[in-house]
Amino acid sequence: MTVLVPMRPAGYPAYLEAAIEGYARDNVASGRWPATGAVERSRADFAGLLPRGLATPDNHLFEILVRHGGPVAGFIWLAIERRDEGTSGFVYDLEIRPEYRRQGHASRALTALESVARAHGATSLGLHVFAFNAGARALYE
Repeated sequence: MTVLVPMRPAGYPAYLEAAIEGYARDNVASGRWPATGAVERSRADFAGLLPRGLATPDNHLFEILVRHGGPVAGFIWLAIERRDEGTSGFVYDLEIRPEYRRQGHASRALTALESVARAHGATSLGLHVFAFNAGARALYE
């Protein structure tokens, strides 16, 4: 059983730092960014997307728990995007800790996230996957 719970404020700084570093690393690995300045560029992107941290409107960050009251298996971030053509959801981040990978947590978290997105008026859900990330591509396909 995989459970989504709103990210706790105490866990946000560690999540944010790891996410910034991971996003920089992925952009460098994909060839999109040079290594020099990548972390700073990533930090600026996150500051623009989450200017109020966990209180940023229309952004929902969750801890993925193995079970109710269980350990944190990972994190998922949903942004609700409202445009003239409609409301959609976008998954900005999905991270499963190495010791919990290949156990179905990512798939179940995405399924749970669909109802969260729907509850906020989203009629579609999108995401971005780096081409080199074969595991993530397999999950999303």
